[in-house]
Amino acid sequence: MKELKVTDLSKTYGDKDIFNQISFLIHTHDRIGLIGVNGTGKTSLLSILSGKEKGDGDRQSVFYPKDYRVGYLSQETNIAGDLTVLEAVFQGESLQLKTVKRYEAALIALEEASEDTSAQKEFQLAQDAMTENDAWMTDTNAKIILQKLGIQELNKKINELSGGQKKRVGLAQVLIDEPDLLLLDEPTNHLDYQTIEWLEDYLKQYRGSLVMVTHDRYFLDRVTNRIFELAYGKLHEYKGNYATYLLEKSERDRVEGEQEEKRKQLYKQELSWMRAGAKARTTKQQARINRFEDLKDNLYQVKQTDEIEIDIATQRLGKKVFELKDATYTIDDKKILEHFDLLIQSRERLGITGENGAGKSTLLNLLAQHLELDSGVFSIGETVRLAYYTQENEAMDGDKRMIAYLQEAAEAVTRQDGSQMSVAELLERFLFPRHVHGTKIAKLSGGEKRRLYLLKLLVAQPNVLLLDEPTNDLDIDTLTILEDYLQTFPGAVITVSHDRYFLDKVAEKLLIFEGNAKIQTYFGSINDYLQEQEKELHDKNHETKDIVEVKNVPKEKKKLSYMEQREWETIEDDIASLEEIIELLTQEMNHQGSDFTKLQEIQQEINQKETALEDKMNRWEYLSEWAD
Repeated sequence: MKELKVTDLSKTYGDKDIFNQISFLIHTHDRIGLIGVNGTGKTSLLSILSGKEKGDGDRQSVFYPKDYRVGYLSQETNIAGDLTVLEAVFQGESLQLKTVKRYEAALIALEEASEDTSAQKEFQLAQDAMTENDAWMTDTNAKIILQKLGIQELNKKINELSGGQKKRVGLAQVLIDEPDLLLLDEPTNHLDYQTIEWLEDYLKQYRGSLVMVTHDRYFLDRVTNRIFELAYGKLHEYKGNYATYLLEKSERDRVEGEQEEKRKQLYKQELSWMRAGAKARTTKQQARINRFEDLKDNLYQVKQTDEIEIDIATQRLGKKVFELKDATYTIDDKKILEHFDLLIQSRERLGITGENGAGKSTLLNLLAQHLELDSGVFSIGETVRLAYYTQENEAMDGDKRMIAYLQEAAEAVTRQDGSQMSVAELLERFLFPRHVHGTKIAKLSGGEKRRLYLLKLLVAQPNVLLLDEPTNDLDIDTLTILEDYLQTFPGAVITVSHDRYFLDKVAEKLLIFEGNAKIQTYFGSINDYLQEQEKELHDKNHETKDIVEVKNVPKEKKKLSYMEQREWETIEDDIASLEEIIELLTQEMNHQGSDFTKLQEIQQEINQKETALEDKMNRWEYLSEWAD
């Protein structure tokens, strides 16, 4: 079994310690979830494990065998724009992957010039190499991954793709390569529910190891068997999934809280002694002075996140917030809304979800009056004070310090009880320790900037919140604080999100965008909706089969009828024939290359033949009971 070993890894950026001599092992089949507040070094650790960055000093800290391969999906997918999708997804160094890449390229060339003898010859050579290098299964797995991720146009250039499409291409690249260690930074961003569920199952069965950063707590819980938590330069390990981590973390916080109280008492005693002054500086007394300095440096390293809350008052909000009547909106001949009605009132908790590109963010932009309807009526309540958390930050001056950035919105905020709270205190409650408040914005991580941007919106004390994919860039601790705040928020909250956990906690009603201006309203949680959808699909698939089986059940039976006897004489040949057809279709599918239309047609035919085979097998069982 291959292992990756990290020993005494340290990393510093400027005067900030990211890691301080952390050590751990990654075994084969480990499924590790890496969590921590933004800025604690999650992305930095993945980058070091991938070899793109190094730890401090000249001494090596990361060890693994020479043939150990690492695949890294970063948050910002950096794939050369002049590459085709085919060239990007088959960049791995294994013999099978190189063979598949050659075969797929030869197939595309042959499809473009079927009469070209050189293209025909190259395709034949590539096909022979596929058999010689045992690469057909690799090709099939690659096609399944591409199909599940919705990647179809292999000839398209990377620079022609959207950000979400590039992310999926990057994910396909590392999955197809099948490295010993997968490093995934927010792999569920830009994926729909069906694809996320497929990815969950795929990663649970993955033959190598996995380390991932994700905000999706359901995904984290269902995939992982270990949790690494980064905090204050240290790494804490937990065995089990996210639910197990929460239990063990709660117990660890309790114990550390008790120890912290003891340290505070000891600190007070030592402080009293230091202020009184020592008459003589003996070695024993110097040791006591050193101990006092250590106590002072580490006194506030323990934070109880369950005590952190945001208590901000809001202005009174009238009953009516937004109303759309007979609304129609189209982008580039693509229907987003068509004769659509929507009424949003105070205390509304609306989750907006569904297909990518169906218009979810567009609806928020319409509500925020960044866009205008093609037709219909839009009205907004007179008392609405809106904050819109978009997917992109507003422009931030990198030379400005954090606290000055917030003070642009307000010097202080009013609590719900009428008292005042300074922005410095609010920063602390949003997991920014007081000693970093003077940090320049340019030195913050991407996630820290997103957290600061969200906090500035809340400082303005809005009574209506529009949140567009808030979980994409916020860490789990920040999301937990935000979720708790939204549950007590006295105004209206409208959220676009694919995060099932987040929606379950903050949304009471859902708008499901299905594409082409088809929007379904659902009252309940996203998990309830998905389970109902799965049940409906299951029932529909079995409805016809159940009807056939009911018709075939006789009231009394002693022997086969004449027609049944004739059926019995040929049914085994029919079963063998269907099995042979399925095998041939499967082989044909393996040789189809990038023709996804043909692949879908073959897959549909295979599904039909497998259904027919299952019916024949059921029929054989029934007939065999009465056959002589």
